[in-house]
Amino acid sequence: MSRPARGKAGLLSDFRIFETEQFQDDLKKIFGDRQEKIAAKLRRYVYPQLREQPYFGKNIKKLRGYAPETWRYRIGDHRFFTEVDDKEKTVFMIAAALRAKSY
Repeated sequence: MSRPARGKAGLLSDFRIFETEQFQDDLKKIFGDRQEKIAAKLRRYVYPQLREQPYFGKNIKKLRGYAPETWRYRIGDHRFFTEVDDKEKTVFMIAAALRAKSY
């Protein structure tokens, strides 16, 4: 059995990650001077998982009643909200919030 071709970014079928302006603003507001630390954690742990499988994982959950379909990624008390475009193979990071203020 042959292995899928790999590029520098991983499997050819990997999703791309796009951070919206709202998401970037949320990071600044919520995390302030810890923003760089959170951004590094997103790049190191969250984005690799979302690139491979944006729908499934122990920290990923589909939210009910949202149009378009919205998913949340949980890290402790932090919530990161995404929308996925299968056709364009893109995960849009649309918002970030603390758990107490996110729903």
